[in-house]
Amino acid sequence: MDGSLPVPQPPLRTGRDRVVPVTDPPSEPGRPAPPATLEAFLGSVQRRAFRFAELGLHHRDDALDAVQDAMTRMLGYRDRPPAEWTPLFWTVLRSRIIDVQRRRTFRLSWLSETRAPDGDAIDWADDGPDPAREHDGREAWQMLGDAVRGLPRRQREAFTLRVLEEFDVETTARIMGCSAGSVKTHLFRAREALQLQLEDFR
Repeated sequence: MDGSLPVPQPPLRTGRDRVVPVTDPPSEPGRPAPPATLEAFLGSVQRRAFRFAELGLHHRDDALDAVQDAMTRMLGYRDRPPAEWTPLFWTVLRSRIIDVQRRRTFRLSWLSETRAPDGDAIDWADDGPDPAREHDGREAWQMLGDAVRGLPRRQREAFTLRVLEEFDVETTARIMGCSAGSVKTHLFRAREALQLQLEDFR
């Protein structure tokens, strides 16, 4: 699996239905125009969304499920202006990731108390190889990814959205549901923590 996801398709139109083109307002100078269709938007964002989800969930299958669910839910927003798809999608995906994290925390709270018949604690760890790390020449990205995964959730979100996804402060604040000042604070703390962890690598 390479993180690619099938883009959910809308129901087919039948009979005499026709699509009426909608003219969007001109794009800001230096900023690419949003995709013309929701399917094109989802196809363009899926790899970055998977990376964002994997950093938050630390599990490829959970990340794929979260992204697929967010993409499916976006079908309900296809009538929104294309300029709104980006903050909407990342807000939906972030919410889905938090839901998975909460369910996982609840599940682990009682799994940690489970005992094997002989009285020893059951080892739930998966010792199998991680396909995401079986690539040579990725040491720098692996170290950064590990460091980002270790950040508190809000710091990780601020760093990923602002630095890796290159969203502006206002868009990041909208996705995270906080003020622009909070985004800057979380990002500052994230950079401080990452700098300390990656000093040896530099």
